Amino acid sequence: MDKKLLEVLACPVSHGQLFYHTPTNELFCPASGLAYPIDAGIPVLLEDKARPLTEDEKSA
Repeated sequence: MDKKLLEVLACPVSHGQLFYHTPTNELFCPASGLAYPIDAGIPVLLEDKARPLTEDEKSA
């Protein structure tokens, strides 16, 4: 994930900061509790495509 791109992206739900999670290749937003997929290198920042974070992921 490009660090400069990550700096300008924000969660579409909470408008909070996104964090790249390497093992799942997703962008996490602790504020909204959602994980957004990255498809072919492109973040898919659509709420209906996101999955809820697990309790373990929220506390990590």
